[in-house]
Amino acid sequence: MIAPPLVFLAFAVFAAIGMFRDDPNALPSAREGQKVPPMTLSELPGKPGFTVAQMADGQVKLVNFWASWCAPCRAEHPVLEQLAGEGVPIYGVNFKDDPAKALAFLEELGDPYTGIGADDEGRTGLEWGLYGVPETYVIDGEGVIVLRFAGPVTPRVLNDTIRPAMARAAE
Repeated sequence: MIAPPLVFLAFAVFAAIGMFRDDPNALPSAREGQKVPPMTLSELPGKPGFTVAQMADGQVKLVNFWASWCAPCRAEHPVLEQLAGEGVPIYGVNFKDDPAKALAFLEELGDPYTGIGADDEGRTGLEWGLYGVPETYVIDGEGVIVLRFAGPVTPRVLNDTIRPAMARAAE
């Protein structure tokens, strides 16, 4: 009868350690410091697409993987809208989603994306090393990945992680 409380206590200790790590979203990325990988994207009807070549256009930009079925994607959307309003180019990759639902999501919440493509089969996500949505990548003007952030971009993440990475990318 002592085993269940001990198992619970061990679980609680590991959960508490995980909650108080410096950056719980800091998952390793083999892509940081490398050129943007290939993209196999289809068109999202009525939306401008984008290419790998546009990733090396001289501007710092973000690439955001998202889906309409993703609750954290909905939560981060106002921050993406804010960045787009500031003139930050954001390219969206709609991940394994129904196009009609993706378009409805953008119609309801706004469209912060400079260009957007659909990753119907998940091949682009695989090439980029995607763990899940949402994920956001900071890309420098030469098309090199400076940062990969897994999880929703909150105001805190924006100020503590994304903006500093964008500043590094601009150097």
